[in-house]
Amino acid sequence: MEITQDPSSLLAAARSDRGFLASASDISNYKRIWARDGVICGLAALLDGDDSLIATFKSTLETLASHQHELGHVPSNVHFKEDGASEVSFGGLAGRVDTISWFIIGVCNYESHTGEKDFFKKMLPKIHKGLQLLKAWEFNNNHLIYVPRSGNWADEYITEGHIFYDQVLRLWALRCVHILEPSSALEEQISTITTILEGNYTAGNFEHPFHPRAYKSMEDKPYWMASINPSGYQTMFDALGNSIALLLGLGSVRFRESVITYSEQLRCTLPLNLLPAFWEPIQEGDKHWELLTDNCKYEFRNHAYEFHNGGTWQMVNGFYGMALAGQHENKSQEILAHIKQLNSAEDYGYYENFNTQTTAAIGIKYCTWSAAGEILVREYMNGKRLLS
Repeated sequence: MEITQDPSSLLAAARSDRGFLASASDISNYKRIWARDGVICGLAALLDGDDSLIATFKSTLETLASHQHELGHVPSNVHFKEDGASEVSFGGLAGRVDTISWFIIGVCNYESHTGEKDFFKKMLPKIHKGLQLLKAWEFNNNHLIYVPRSGNWADEYITEGHIFYDQVLRLWALRCVHILEPSSALEEQISTITTILEGNYTAGNFEHPFHPRAYKSMEDKPYWMASINPSGYQTMFDALGNSIALLLGLGSVRFRESVITYSEQLRCTLPLNLLPAFWEPIQEGDKHWELLTDNCKYEFRNHAYEFHNGGTWQMVNGFYGMALAGQHENKSQEILAHIKQLNSAEDYGYYENFNTQTTAAIGIKYCTWSAAGEILVREYMNGKRLLS
């Protein structure tokens, strides 16, 4: 295995016959086909243009599709034993909601970049089944899916309820499908969800808020709120959710600029000059500390400034850098440079994330979506684009 300064070398090293692995390290839990990791790597492969990596992305999508639950769930990950038998996981302490949207985004972008319409048609029943399940997960038919704690990529963090990240990811998936298979029903659904997101996740004068009492007392913030649940708003800054919203052009130009201004002020005050996953970190003794420390299946990793609790991820910053490409080219260039700096740590270790306070590498080495984050920003700066 030869890992170089070219991040595509890591994606190549983590290829398997059935798709991208989450890491090229010899760690059993990462030697699986993960939905969100695999799709993010696949999106990077499409923009990179390497045919062998694009073929691995197709295998990733086929593996996920062939193991979709009869009700529409897309696996969190699929593990293949030495005898070829597969073990499917739909989540640990809670089922994963975001895998469906990532799968749909992946399939649509694969078709858009390769022109393989037969593949897309083959996947359409899988897509529709997934979209139907997301609709069911609204529970109250109010157009916002309800996500359990641990139900998405931030699987040991405290967000729960109508999490903004999952809503914008679903919106992205719907928009991708509508581009390739337009319909009046999809157009209406996209319009309705957009209005609800723009009205409920920022302070203002929205006429019919989802949670009237909480909305009335919500503190005005220059970014999208992290979540709405029956107890009110979770108001921490969610970098990935806000980055995807910027990528989709959600909200007014003025509000998008406020998100960027906040993000840049935060980014430039931190030692790594990149955005933390969530901010501010939950500290020992804080109101939600025990909620955080109890939310882990094996060992506690979310110490302040690490992992989801204020840690810095190259993958997350990849989406932020993509969102700024074009209109804020200098900022994208800075973000790319800092992502490359982190990926090069310890002889191009491509670590999973970094301690935002001490700058120490955290998590596993040779993490494929860390490499993907770098490729995505680089190729967006070269003018390439995904469906959005």
